[in-house]
Amino acid sequence: MLGTVVLVVGAIAAIIGLMAVWWTVGHLTGRPLDADDFPTFGPVADTALTLLVVAVLLPVVLLAAFAVQARPVGTLSSVCGRLRWRWLAECLLPALLAVGLLLAGMAGFFALAGETVLPGAESLVDAGTLAVSLVMLVVLVPVQAAAEEYLCRGWLLQAVGVFLRTPWPGIAVQAVVFATLHGWGTPWGFIDLCFFGAALGWLTVRTGGLEAAIAWHVVNNLAFMGLAAAFGQLADQETAADAGWQLLPVDVLAITAYVLVVDRLARRRRIARTVPAAPVGPPTTPAPALP
Repeated sequence: MLGTVVLVVGAIAAIIGLMAVWWTVGHLTGRPLDADDFPTFGPVADTALTLLVVAVLLPVVLLAAFAVQARPVGTLSSVCGRLRWRWLAECLLPALLAVGLLLAGMAGFFALAGETVLPGAESLVDAGTLAVSLVMLVVLVPVQAAAEEYLCRGWLLQAVGVFLRTPWPGIAVQAVVFATLHGWGTPWGFIDLCFFGAALGWLTVRTGGLEAAIAWHVVNNLAFMGLAAAFGQLADQETAADAGWQLLPVDVLAITAYVLVVDRLARRRRIARTVPAAPVGPPTTPAPALP
């Protein structure tokens, strides 16, 4: 409980500090203000700030585990006490295929409705702007996605699950928190985010770590934000929470396919799902009794 309180306070302090630095630099350099009277540096830089606001949660979560709970930070990553990079890499191909299925399904739904996946997107941005945008996304999105996973599927899932014999309450709690942190947009968006969180929570339990969830989250975010960057839509303030009903069925299908494939892959690879048992030393011979 103390660790969670410290985590919340630390997260708020880190975000306020980051925003204060941004605000100060913006005012000192005479940057224009947005509708909320906050300095704006353009779509690419403003998107970077949005990602950084989430990314700063990663060191806060790790520090709370180390300093407050006095445990190795790797225990948030997996049952092996570390992030299993090879396993994470193996999850990237299924994630790419599933996100491709998601994008194709969305395009089909929107085409039937006479709409586009990115409303208002008419032409590609120039090559220079696209290159800068993609570099920014490739650098920051993995950290942003990992931060959300360590907070929800790492910290919260363990914080609730440690008191129970079943993982389902922890999966449910972290899924609702995950959806809530994205803000309220549409009922469809909230349901979709809850399913997103629950599916990745279940997969985290089944695979004994965050790797599969991180792989999906990174590929998913890079795909959608990369498309937005290509068509000059980074300034769009809408998120997954604002999604219409068209996203829900195809997202559920794509995530379900990914989860089932990765779960089977984990069983074939014999990926550790539980903490290894402590080694048992050789039996000791009792000392002879004193006369």
